[in-house]
Amino acid sequence: MQSGTQSVANLLGRYDRQAANGQPEGPYETADQRPAFGVSSREMAHFLDFIEQMENEVTQALSIKTGYSEMRMLVTLLRNHLTGKLTTSSSLVANSGLSYGTAMRGIDSLVDRGLILKRPRTVTGKSFSLHPTEKMLLEWQELARRSHSLVGSTFGSRGGERSELSDYFFGASYSTGSVLPPPSILESKLPINNDLRLLVHADPTFMAMNVLKKQFETVFGVGIRSRALSIDRLREEILTNSQSDQSRYDIVACDLPWFGEMAAAGHFLPLDQLMKDCAFNATDFHQEALASARYQGRQYGIPVQTTPELLVCRSDIFAERGIRPPRTIEETLSAARQLHDPFGGMAGIAWNAARGTPLGHSFLFVMAAFGQPVLNLRKTATGFDGENVSGENFRPMFDTGAARDTAEYFRELLHYSPRGILNMSWYERARCYADGAAAIAYCATLLAPLFELDEKSPAFGKTEYLPHPAGPKGRNIAPVGGYALAIPSNIAPERIDPIWTALVSLTSAQTVKLYIENGSLVTPRFSVSMDPEVKRISPMISIVDEMARVGVFQMWPRPPVPEIAEIIAIAGEEMHDMLLGAKSTSQALENAQNRADALMRSNGHY
Repeated sequence: MQSGTQSVANLLGRYDRQAANGQPEGPYETADQRPAFGVSSREMAHFLDFIEQMENEVTQALSIKTGYSEMRMLVTLLRNHLTGKLTTSSSLVANSGLSYGTAMRGIDSLVDRGLILKRPRTVTGKSFSLHPTEKMLLEWQELARRSHSLVGSTFGSRGGERSELSDYFFGASYSTGSVLPPPSILESKLPINNDLRLLVHADPTFMAMNVLKKQFETVFGVGIRSRALSIDRLREEILTNSQSDQSRYDIVACDLPWFGEMAAAGHFLPLDQLMKDCAFNATDFHQEALASARYQGRQYGIPVQTTPELLVCRSDIFAERGIRPPRTIEETLSAARQLHDPFGGMAGIAWNAARGTPLGHSFLFVMAAFGQPVLNLRKTATGFDGENVSGENFRPMFDTGAARDTAEYFRELLHYSPRGILNMSWYERARCYADGAAAIAYCATLLAPLFELDEKSPAFGKTEYLPHPAGPKGRNIAPVGGYALAIPSNIAPERIDPIWTALVSLTSAQTVKLYIENGSLVTPRFSVSMDPEVKRISPMISIVDEMARVGVFQMWPRPPVPEIAEIIAIAGEEMHDMLLGAKSTSQALENAQNRADALMRSNGHY
């Protein structure tokens, strides 16, 4: 596996290895020479336009002698890199403004100086594509930063006042987080036949990945084929694919609670040795997300998104009515009751109540906020142990007081919910809140772009983000969800190393930032949350990051045991019958306990 791990080490680069302590490295001899921060891809694109136009204006306005200049070649190469457009020697010559011979000598010089990478396009190695090296990217990051500050110090000050742009000269820039640069390309194309094949979830993160398809094809040097499915269909397809002699996909996105099921059945490759071989830095990830993608101490997936479920509230409406944002179950019911106005078009609260998987998730999460996991997990200082589950830990807990309190809470919520609540799932509840039809909602941060990035939404800029309200014996938590990327175990052996290289790239800090710049609002990495450019996109990102740091994130409400998907379905079916009035609370909970208990016994857990 040596060649693959070397590629991964190159791909991770200095920024990713230093993300945990905020010390990006670069082509600088000392720490004092390192840039304190960089610029985003969008800012770099604007900066390239500025440099190009400035050079044109200088040429036209000043009577100076013009001659050999590499500037146009460098600008063209960087612009193509940011947009995923292929650059060849001939296209770079054509855009250089130089004669053919002079331009070719200039390209050779840039290659020799380590600024341009020539990557073979064919097996023969006679055809090359041209790409900026990491050294070149970092140099232009530094130039953009210095130019930004210089222009600010020259034109931005008035009456002796210091401008924001000139803060660099007073050291303010060193107090900010590091801006992650765009991903670097691989030094050689992925050595795989045909395209890189992805199976993903249909959500904003993976939609952003699809938007960036051309850029990733440039990074990897191969085509990409991606298939996006809804949550239940995705699980079915992963299971169906596992029965094939050879996997139809190279990388699959797996919902975090499924990892126990997939790993126990041998559907995914363990990644521990691959991570060790390339000195993979796991400290930058939310630890609860990493733990969710482990099974029996082995890592089977690398998180690509962390999306806790939170309670979102209309801060403007709460302020107008003088209501305090709810921190407890009782306060939530009180606020929903006061704000519920169906004839005025405003429901008190929106939540997942659709039959099966959606309502099942609601039940597990809320019962956890009442202080009880769905299984008899071992207690710890911070909650419960969702990783190390054995014997009696597998026993279902639907016959508890917390389970009954959760069921009664849902029955009460029906009175303050939107019409059609029993058909409402993840997207519908977020859409309801985003459209101003609910004052409160349980909502996964994955779907927050519906109101956090849409200026037309009544909730835009008027949303408060809170952890789950706590029951009398519980505490405020944010149940962790999201997806991690995994490698199917029935993959062709010769594809494993290059696929691992691609997986590392798709989950890198630089790449996760790209997802956020293209419509996602979730990240599993602390370094991405600390990026000043990312922080400015949405205040929610910093709020979620703080929750992860102080231990509000918890994975035990939905432990990744092999049977968890079936347990969720059982809860969602029995509770739905109860909410419809087809069963009493006692009947529904007794049925859920008996069905889940029979499942665990049949699998020999106790």
